[in-house]
Amino acid sequence: METTDKRTNAAVITGVLTAITASLCCITPVLAMLAGTSGLAASFAWIEPLRPWLIAFTIAVLALAWYLKLRPVKAADDCGCEVEPGRKPFTQSKTFLAIVTVFAIAMLAFPYYSYKFYPTKDAKEISSMMPAPMTKQINLNIQGMTCDGCASHIEQALKQEEGVMEVSASYEKGKAIVKYDPTKIDVEKLSKAVDETGYKVVGKEETGG
Repeated sequence: METTDKRTNAAVITGVLTAITASLCCITPVLAMLAGTSGLAASFAWIEPLRPWLIAFTIAVLALAWYLKLRPVKAADDCGCEVEPGRKPFTQSKTFLAIVTVFAIAMLAFPYYSYKFYPTKDAKEISSMMPAPMTKQINLNIQGMTCDGCASHIEQALKQEEGVMEVSASYEKGKAIVKYDPTKIDVEKLSKAVDETGYKVVGKEETGG
């Protein structure tokens, strides 16, 4: 019985750690934003290709934990009778396992709601009376984005720059579309703002105003 509890606990710990690891590529940008160290945002982008395997492994070990927890407990003798287990610590209860399972699922799904942690702060407004030639737009091809949280992180970084009017980043397309005032900021500074987050600008394309 003690061996079963140890196996269950090992499966639980492994499942939680694997679930967190599977989403580190999107957890890190949020932590970097909260800590004010944006340069670490893309530190775990390399994990993204491994996500399907990590998710499958997490599900497997949590399924094993539930199997070990729910299977009938036999008496120590050979009568084959089922016995009611004695009172156990909370960490060995079904309630705790359920909480851990929900937490693991929340971690696995983190990339799909990580963008909600970013403030919806608009870029600095520029007078609508500005002549059209003073407004430019550029597409920045960016390497390292793996989820909506990454895109939100880049948008937030660019919106802090003086002269940026609008930003729309997409991790699926691997680019950010930036509308800016060329009298206040240039393309090199825009690229630098992205690079400082830990992601990398690998291409630029002027698209007009």
